Amino acid sequence: MRRTPSILVGRFCLAIAIALGSASCQRRAPAGGAPEASSSQVVVGDSATPRADSGATPRATQPPMAAPAEIWKEFSGERAFAEVRTQVQFGPRPSGSAELEKAREHIRTSLRRDGWEVEDQRFTGDTPRGPINFVNLIARHAGPANGQALASTQQAIVCSHYDTKRFTTIKFAGANDGASSTGALLELARVLAMDRALASKIELVFFDGEEAVAQFSETDGLYGSRQYAQRLREQKRTGQFKFGILWDMIGDKDLTITCPPDSPQPLTEQIFAAADALGLRAHFGYYDRSVLDDHAPLNALRIPTVDLIDFDYLPWHTADDTLDKLDAESLRKVGAVTLYHLQRALKP
Repeated sequence: MRRTPSILVGRFCLAIAIALGSASCQRRAPAGGAPEASSSQVVVGDSATPRADSGATPRATQPPMAAPAEIWKEFSGERAFAEVRTQVQFGPRPSGSAELEKAREHIRTSLRRDGWEVEDQRFTGDTPRGPINFVNLIARHAGPANGQALASTQQAIVCSHYDTKRFTTIKFAGANDGASSTGALLELARVLAMDRALASKIELVFFDGEEAVAQFSETDGLYGSRQYAQRLREQKRTGQFKFGILWDMIGDKDLTITCPPDSPQPLTEQIFAAADALGLRAHFGYYDRSVLDDHAPLNALRIPTVDLIDFDYLPWHTADDTLDKLDAESLRKVGAVTLYHLQRALKP
C-alpha cells in the first residue's frame, strides 16, 4: 500500500473502476521516508473444506450458547497479540513462500476450530518476478442453523492482508504490517462465533499479495484484493454487502488510526461514533494524504469500505517492524470498535 497525490489517486481509481485487475495500493510514508518510495509517494503493501478437530465434537453440532449482549467486550487484546506473535514466528512471509504457507495453514486451523468454513481462493498472478501462486482465504459461518455456510447470507466484509513485503537486504518480520491485522482478525473470528447469527452475516477475508513484488504500480500490488473483487463481480454477489472494513497496521503502541480522506463518509462517521461510544475517539481520525490499499477494489465495486490503518508508524517497511513496537491494548481497541459497529449495523 502506498500514498499518492490526488491526481495520481484519480488515475488509479479510474483504472480500478474500468478493470479491477489494474488496481494498486498506495499509502503514505512515515517520517523518515520508505526505502522504495519517492518523496511524493509511499508504498504500503505492496486469497477447503472444513474439518472437525480431532477427538473433539464438531463445533457446528454443539448447542449454541446465548450471544453476548455487548460482544465487543469479548475481544481479547492478549489473545490477538498471541496470534500476531505466531505469525511473526513463521518468519518473513512474502507471497509464494513456504513461510506464508505455514502461516496460511495456521489461519485455516484456527478458523475451523471456531466453527468457520474456509475457502481457498487460488489464482496465479503475473508479477515482475514471474508467475506467483496466490491464495486468498475466505471464511464464512453457517450461523444458528448448524448447516453448511452459504455464500448468500453475508452483509459485511472484514478483511486484512497476511503476506509481508519481499526484501533481499533485510529480514522483514512484518509484525505490524501483516501480522497485527491477521492476528486480530483471528481473534475477531473467535469472538464472532459467540454470536452465530451475527457471524453468518460477515465474510472474513485474508488477502494474499497486498504487497508489491517489486515496486508498486498499476499491476504490481493488491493482487489478492483485486482478484477477490473480480470474483465478487463475476458471482454477482456485490449487491449483498452493505459495507466493508479493512484492517492494516493496527498494533502500534501509540495507536493513531489514520483513515484516508476519501473514506466513504457515512461509514467512517459510524466507525468514529462507535469509537466515541467506547471512549476511544482520540485514537481515530483522518489522514492528510490519500492512501491506496486493499479497500480500493471494493470501493470500486460500490461496496463502501473503510481502511482502518495507522500510518504514523516509523518502522514501516524496515527491519524494525518487530513485536516490541506493538501493544495488545491497541489491538483490543480496534477490535472493540469494529465489533461495536458490526453488532449495531447488522442487527435484525
